[in-house]
Amino acid sequence: METTAYTSYRVWDRTIRWFHWINFLAVLGLIGTGLVIYNGKALGLSADAKVFMKEFHSLFGYVMAANLLWRIVWGFAGGRFSRWSGTLPFGRGYLAELGTYLKSLRSGEPRYYLGHNPLGRLMVLALLLLLAIQAVTGLMLASTDLYWPPFGTWIASWVAPAGVDPATLLPGDKTMADAAAWDAMRAFRKPFITLHEWTFFVLSAAIVAHIAAVVMGEVREKAGLVSAMFHGNKVLPKKPVDLD
Repeated sequence: METTAYTSYRVWDRTIRWFHWINFLAVLGLIGTGLVIYNGKALGLSADAKVFMKEFHSLFGYVMAANLLWRIVWGFAGGRFSRWSGTLPFGRGYLAELGTYLKSLRSGEPRYYLGHNPLGRLMVLALLLLLAIQAVTGLMLASTDLYWPPFGTWIASWVAPAGVDPATLLPGDKTMADAAAWDAMRAFRKPFITLHEWTFFVLSAAIVAHIAAVVMGEVREKAGLVSAMFHGNKVLPKKPVDLD
């Protein structure tokens, strides 16, 4: 019986692997705590419990945001398969390669890549944009809900009544705030929470699609996509088209 000869290639550096798994854990924590907050009334959460969950949720958010910022920087400073030129769906010849890759899938003989395949690059772009939106809106919500950084001091000063130290305001307690300023702040906050909630659902769907694509890729290509994110090596049965 003829056996397929597999070759191992070093692809993902340590920074990319750490980013992936830190992001995985942070987003998992955000989804779990976010669902509790979103369904707070149905779950019977008290006001104090909801504030606690928002604090817990925000801690995961800070980890995700810091990790994402480091990934953005690494996209300019990392190795070939970490850089944006080798990750995002841009550059000369991308659309032609996407068409060729889709044809190879239909033929049952997929093309192999060391980095992300053309469809994978589209998914990376979508996930990064969605994560960035969640990070920006989440930081604003942490500021308006909890008076936490980066804008919490400014928000607290905005809603504090005359003669009241903004640092003494308690999250979620509007009785301590100036009524008109509180209403204005909540109106300012509304588009951020709306975008944050809608992006949450879109991001959740994208994550499901990403996981499904990885599973399908493992079954079809047997390239060790998941294990590569632990040790950095892809094991391929054919020469990758992006091998220099």
